[in-house]
Amino acid sequence: MDFVLNKIDKHLGNHMSFDQYREDLKRKLKVLNGLKEDIESTMSIELRPRKKLKAEVRIWLENVERINGEVRDLDGRIDESNALTRRFRAEDVLNSIREVEELIQHGKFHGGLVVDNLQWIGQVLTTSSLSGEAVKACIEEIWQCLMDDEKDIASKIGVEFSGAEDETTRAWMLFETLRKRRFVMILDDLWEKVSLERVGILEPSVESKLVLTTRSSDVCRQVGCRVIKVKPLTEEEAWELFLEKVGGDILNIPGVEPIARSIAKRCAGLPLGVITIASCMKGIGDICEWRNALKELSLRQKSVNGLEDEVFQQLQFSYDRLKDPKLQQCFLSCALYPEDDEIEEEDLIQLWVAEGLVEEMGSTQAEFDRGRAIMNRLISNCLLEVFSEGENERLVKMHDLLRDMALHIAKSRFLVKAGMMLEKPPAVQEWSRELEKVSLVKNSRLQTLYPLEVLPPKCPRLTTLLLQECGIASIPEGFFDHMDALKTLDLSWNPIKNLPNSLSNCSMLTELLLSDCGINSIPEDIFKHMDALKTLDLSKNPIENIPSLSNLQVLKKLDLRRTKIKEIPQGMENLVSLEYLNLDDCRNLTEIPNGILSRLSCLQYLMVGETLISGEEAGGLEKLETLEGRFHNWHNLNMYLQGHAFHGRDEPRQYTIYVGGADWWFSTALYATTKAISVGGRNIHTYPIMLPPGIEKLKMDKCNLDGSANSEYPLFSSFILFSPNSFSSLICLEIHGCGNMKKLFSPNCVPLNLYRLIVDKCEELEEIIASEGGMVTMEFRLPQLRYLKLRHLPELKSICSVDSVLVCDSLEQIWVDDCSKLQRMGLNLPQLDNAPPPASLSIWMGPKEWWESVEWDAKPLLEPFTTII
Repeated sequence: MDFVLNKIDKHLGNHMSFDQYREDLKRKLKVLNGLKEDIESTMSIELRPRKKLKAEVRIWLENVERINGEVRDLDGRIDESNALTRRFRAEDVLNSIREVEELIQHGKFHGGLVVDNLQWIGQVLTTSSLSGEAVKACIEEIWQCLMDDEKDIASKIGVEFSGAEDETTRAWMLFETLRKRRFVMILDDLWEKVSLERVGILEPSVESKLVLTTRSSDVCRQVGCRVIKVKPLTEEEAWELFLEKVGGDILNIPGVEPIARSIAKRCAGLPLGVITIASCMKGIGDICEWRNALKELSLRQKSVNGLEDEVFQQLQFSYDRLKDPKLQQCFLSCALYPEDDEIEEEDLIQLWVAEGLVEEMGSTQAEFDRGRAIMNRLISNCLLEVFSEGENERLVKMHDLLRDMALHIAKSRFLVKAGMMLEKPPAVQEWSRELEKVSLVKNSRLQTLYPLEVLPPKCPRLTTLLLQECGIASIPEGFFDHMDALKTLDLSWNPIKNLPNSLSNCSMLTELLLSDCGINSIPEDIFKHMDALKTLDLSKNPIENIPSLSNLQVLKKLDLRRTKIKEIPQGMENLVSLEYLNLDDCRNLTEIPNGILSRLSCLQYLMVGETLISGEEAGGLEKLETLEGRFHNWHNLNMYLQGHAFHGRDEPRQYTIYVGGADWWFSTALYATTKAISVGGRNIHTYPIMLPPGIEKLKMDKCNLDGSANSEYPLFSSFILFSPNSFSSLICLEIHGCGNMKKLFSPNCVPLNLYRLIVDKCEELEEIIASEGGMVTMEFRLPQLRYLKLRHLPELKSICSVDSVLVCDSLEQIWVDDCSKLQRMGLNLPQLDNAPPPASLSIWMGPKEWWESVEWDAKPLLEPFTTII
């Protein structure tokens, strides 16, 4: 033992103690993370449109994240060690110090952090096309005005406001900047005169230009600018645009062309009207429908109010042709959001579901799919447009004219002042008896919703009240007294402090959303007359107590994310209709008591974060589609899996299950997966564990095998079993600190579709793929493997047996470190055959002495691309 300790002491260099080296690592890591913060701050400035992060910067940041995770893990192991065994961690500490020092050295990116994004070069941003000679002439006239005196004009002025300035100070700052340079300023979609001096804009001159767009001739007259009127399309131009949008195949339908031309003519040369009506008629092959459409348009008389109403009459044709009243209500509800707002599709669909506009279908996925179909119908009729689209989400927008038209249709039934930066609430008389929907969304300066001293509003027909992001700190106690039809109430992102215990009496409430709202006490009578309340959202500040839920028999959605509750709300076991339960990040809530989940048989979505739940009760939830939660041990996981098998149904579409002390930190490979299990600090017993079908990610940390004899058998095939489905679906496997495991896979149990394999700090592991007596030469294939990391495996002798090879067609990163007994790599990389190593291949090997002695046919080719660690 003295010899071993002396050997370790040699690594401790200049006689520093182990604790001193550990403190040195912490100091250097703090410097590294400070450098990382500085780089991320610079990134936020340099990362502009048409720029992208340099590859070396991206890889450096990934390595910093990795080393942070490894040091956290190392600290945990050291803290668990005794005074003697912790000295054996000295090599790990020194390796970490060296790597942190290298990262600090490499983190000085003198040439900047970003480069041009070549995908943008030469590309044109998508815009709506403008049609017709009149439009071209108008554009030419505007251009000539801007180009007077052949001057070049700056496109940006660089004024920054801190947010603390008053209006006068801001105007002065803007004035001081503008008076020093030439500029063009464009004010879009004005509806009333703007005092240019009040906001600090100089009087336009030869040196500067002001362009404004408006649909009001009064604004042009009041501002005193030169008027350039956009003329409507000619009859032939309108027909060409109509034919482009409706599709030229309509000309093949006998008798349709003259009717279609008449419809296009009815649009009076207004491009948006032509596009909207043409989209409605697209794909219609019945001439009777074409005649009927022309008749409907012909009956619409021009209003005495002029052009605005004429536009609405045309656009309303598209709305009327939706036919289905629920579809029309879905469209009108889009106008509740601020003008030009980018609306998340999921938010809209959830609103439609809460309002009963999307029928119940027994599945959250089915209801979303139905909502998506409605969304597509509105988009195909040009009533909504897709602003951006990702893999699993869309942002939609509503054209401002269409939004105006929707509010025009709703008239006195809607009160919408969303995104208007109100500082005072609507006047008392605006809260009329006819109101059905009210939206004050995104008025963060509002603070108060209604005067405290005034009698509460009487809105017996009000079904929807949207108040998110209004800065509301309090609501009058009797405000809801005369809102018996209320279904949807959204108070998210408000510093609200008080809500009543009479919330318990809202027996028709279907959604209760309380995530992150500041609620400390609840007045008794605020919900006294809200028997029909359907949805309540009180998000975005901590809550510690909520009233009893016993009477909320039809409650479907309960969201308590990031609250400070210490126990399950009283009466939650009576929520027999509950479909959605979210307790994520409720750190004071340790567990859900037995007997609760088993009664919530309608649950489709269960998110409980670090809160412990019963595996047996979770396994009995027959309708569950999404699950994230923590089980106490392997037995609970088995009970959960057996429950699903007993009921003869598939696993949820998405699940992340934590067992025991599993941490919440995962490698980036997990983020793209939807089915994952992480187990920490729970020993593996002799009975086998069957992994669920479809599992994509498995992480095990500090999970030793019970009994020394058991360690001679492979972990996978002897203790952890795969079903045929789980065998093929596993793409990410991480094994950390499983101390007495000697063999990982048996030859007939290797997950063939692995994308990522990490084995780390398994001190007794001898073989990755176990050898078997009498075996002939074998070839194992992992064709999808991209990332292989083997670290701190001092007893590892082989990746596969001496007569076998592991063929990896797609390896991009290889990391082998501190595997001193591994003398033969046994990896075959077909991508190197007859070709140099690809640029994407990264290799880290160490220590240097081991790398020089290891046998590997590919080593001569790879040495120029290998980093010694």
